[in-house]
Amino acid sequence: MDKKTAAGLLLAAAVIAALTLTPKQEAKNQATIRVSGAWALYPLMVRWADEYHKINPGVVVEVNAGGAGKGMADALSGLVDIGMISRDVDESEIERGAYPIRVAKDAVVPTANKNNPAAKELALRGLGRQRFVEVFVSGGDVKWGDLTGRPDIQNKVIPYVRSDSCGAAEIWAKFLGVKQEDLVGVGVNGDPGVAGAVSNDVWGLGFNNLNFAYDHKTGKPIGNLMVIPIDVNEDGKISGEEDFYGDRAGIIAAIADGRYPSPPARDLYIVTKNKPRDATADFILWILAEGQGYVAEEGYIPLRDEVVRDEAEAIR
Repeated sequence: MDKKTAAGLLLAAAVIAALTLTPKQEAKNQATIRVSGAWALYPLMVRWADEYHKINPGVVVEVNAGGAGKGMADALSGLVDIGMISRDVDESEIERGAYPIRVAKDAVVPTANKNNPAAKELALRGLGRQRFVEVFVSGGDVKWGDLTGRPDIQNKVIPYVRSDSCGAAEIWAKFLGVKQEDLVGVGVNGDPGVAGAVSNDVWGLGFNNLNFAYDHKTGKPIGNLMVIPIDVNEDGKISGEEDFYGDRAGIIAAIADGRYPSPPARDLYIVTKNKPRDATADFILWILAEGQGYVAEEGYIPLRDEVVRDEAEAIR
């Protein structure tokens, strides 16, 4: 056999091998990861999905919101690979196979309309926990004048709550010492729904996940919203260490160092049905490594290094 013929045979063999191996290699690097759940985690998960796809173009992460309750139900039923959860995971859910992984931290904040005639008093005095209980739990005939020391304002407070099963309402209720089903008010679906309702109602009072109360670009409250300072020590005024609500950067710093109360500050989780594997596990490990670099950019608080190590070890 001459050299020319031998070279031709080797080239043909290489082509056949490539045609045989390429589909298997491509299949290994291609996957669709389905995600649903908490509005709180939705903006960050969308960013993670986009960034991960850039470095793993064969992997598509499909993200849909709908509330933490939906995320848990979808994950446990196998409708999605990952559920986004913005509340603590119940032991009963773990018994059914829920495998929770902490991925970031944020908070729920109380909101009012910035055009409320008592807005100045709200900013200076804030509202203590017991005042929020009067509105969202007791359900009495509470007037804005009662809350702000403005007896001339006799208009009733209109509370807005979430109608969907969600982490924001559960964490807000936990802050008030009750469960989500104990909250009273006008039921509205989703974080954007509550933000929109309060923005359109000068007498409205609501609560939102941090990144649906503050604008991502400007860092200021969205639309007609104002974020109500929480008077933690209930002394009737917002002192210097409590005054950090003017922009998103200020409250993020307060959440990180513990000045903002927890709850309504909280950990954010993702949940899989049993221990994650294959492409899902790879994506979650990336979230806990390179993905943490995008957390602060999107207005969340990154995990501490020791938490990252613990969560990653639980997946490997």
